Amino acid sequence: MGHATNVFETAPIRRDRDVFLRELLRELAALLEDGVGLDQTAGYISQVGNRIGLQMNADYTRAAGGGRLDRDQVAAALVDLKRRIEGGFSVESIDDEKIVLVNTACPFGRYVEGRRSLCMMTSSVFGRVTAENLGYARVYLDKTIAKGAPGCRVEVWLTEGDDGIEYQAGEAGAAT
Repeated sequence: MGHATNVFETAPIRRDRDVFLRELLRELAALLEDGVGLDQTAGYISQVGNRIGLQMNADYTRAAGGGRLDRDQVAAALVDLKRRIEGGFSVESIDDEKIVLVNTACPFGRYVEGRRSLCMMTSSVFGRVTAENLGYARVYLDKTIAKGAPGCRVEVWLTEGDDGIEYQAGEAGAAT
């Protein structure tokens, strides 16, 4: 029995907690998408993202000394929170109407491919953090790795409009 254990300990099997959790989320998303459809799955993931977004927002506002973050601090927080989970986001532009972020590496890695519902985590976390600090956000996922693009381009609008998903301050359970 001891010999078999040694064989497995040195085998080239890449299965650590990180890979396991990414696989778990991908398969859960696949099961939901196949069972209840993409839209309803995205809705569930959005609810999770809203809750996590509130927690992340609390971390960033606390780190900034309390109170609300300004537009530049929000952009910096969005980049930093993705950096911490191995995303490759950076700010493309910031102006009075929107914050545009681009991404070269998804935190879900290759497990996001074909699982567009997982992009709702980015949308809802970005939308929640922005709305809680600036009062409103409308997140438009222009390009995503999940849809086959080489990277992501996310527009976080600070003004109302037609494209994207809207988030209001204090409405964590009700992204529209």
